[in-house]
Amino acid sequence: MSATHLPHPPADHREFPFSDRDFRRVCQMIHGRAGIALAPAKRDMVYGRLSRRLRTLGLADFGAYLDLLDADAHGAEWQAFTNALTTNLTAFFREPHHFERLDAQLRETGTHGGTIRLWSCAASTGEEPYSMAITACEAFGTLTPPVRIRSHRHRHQVLATAQRGVYSVERIADLDTETRRRYFQRGTGPNEGRCRVNPALQALIEFRPLNLLESRYDVGGPFTALFCRNVMIYFDKPTQRGILSRLVTQMDSASLLYTGHSENYLHAADLIQPCGRTLYRRNPAVRA
Repeated sequence: MSATHLPHPPADHREFPFSDRDFRRVCQMIHGRAGIALAPAKRDMVYGRLSRRLRTLGLADFGAYLDLLDADAHGAEWQAFTNALTTNLTAFFREPHHFERLDAQLRETGTHGGTIRLWSCAASTGEEPYSMAITACEAFGTLTPPVRIRSHRHRHQVLATAQRGVYSVERIADLDTETRRRYFQRGTGPNEGRCRVNPALQALIEFRPLNLLESRYDVGGPFTALFCRNVMIYFDKPTQRGILSRLVTQMDSASLLYTGHSENYLHAADLIQPCGRTLYRRNPAVRA
């Protein structure tokens, strides 16, 4: 086989040795810790991300790094290990059609009065719940809409970033001028190049830690809208099913589950049923 057809670079081209056994151990460890199922095609990604940890820790090979993790099941390095293998690709109003549908849903629901509850199940660095909050403000024409948003993430460092609501101005560059003016405050002086979300948006959101692998979700549902997008791709089908079985307990017959564009739940049709582009409702047969 020629070099151009090798599935991954030869060992002598790597900074650190990375054997098949090392990769299998990584797969087993991240699945056992976070339920994430890594496909063989992720091998180079795993090497690239974890090799940074080896450099930081001054280790010579992956075996030593994985032995370090095994030796301290509750150590801080486990968090760094999980963080390295989790992609936080996010943006304000990512997948815009979802927020168009949420706007319509809020306008429909708002006619019934009362507080509307929304849930961002895996908030990453906060762009998703803040986008939901902006959508609510626009739908009701006020900075104090009758909406409460629960936002969860199991990684405390990422959750802290979301709570602060401070971003580089590049993060909002694609938003229209009026949205930037109304919902973001530009930094000056030492904060030049950064922006902060309008505090009115923060007042609509409650940030809390939650691991989707927990056996039950005490989050205060049911919710009118649940955003669980681009996180389930990391889990195998049985794990996905377990999460979905818990999500439906937070839904009623009118709830909408918003999912990522690359996620498909045909294997869980007894739990949720498609009702639009990457949208699902609870299967009527599921008991509330």
